[in-house]
Amino acid sequence: MKRFSRINLLLLLAVVLLAVAPVALGLGSGEEPFAGADALAEQAIVDDHPDYEPWFSPIYEPPSGEVESALFALQAALGAGFLGYYFGVARTRRRYRTAEQPHA
Repeated sequence: MKRFSRINLLLLLAVVLLAVAPVALGLGSGEEPFAGADALAEQAIVDDHPDYEPWFSPIYEPPSGEVESALFALQAALGAGFLGYYFGVARTRRRYRTAEQPHA
């Protein structure tokens, strides 16, 4: 096995371990062990200032946390796909431009 293949395999195992370990070990606390920063910030504000009223309400409130997570993952996937497509097109255009230029 080549050196770079071994390094890539070890890096892949490290990423999988970092992703699976918190879930497997049950890290986190409370009802929602992996609550987002928005929910934690909202709870901190309510704890510090019980009379606080939000300035506005959400346009769409998902029926459950799972649906909210799925919509967030969809948003992230679409954004990553768009960025990947954009950078791929930009790289291809640059390659064609350099290939068309006559060499001096």
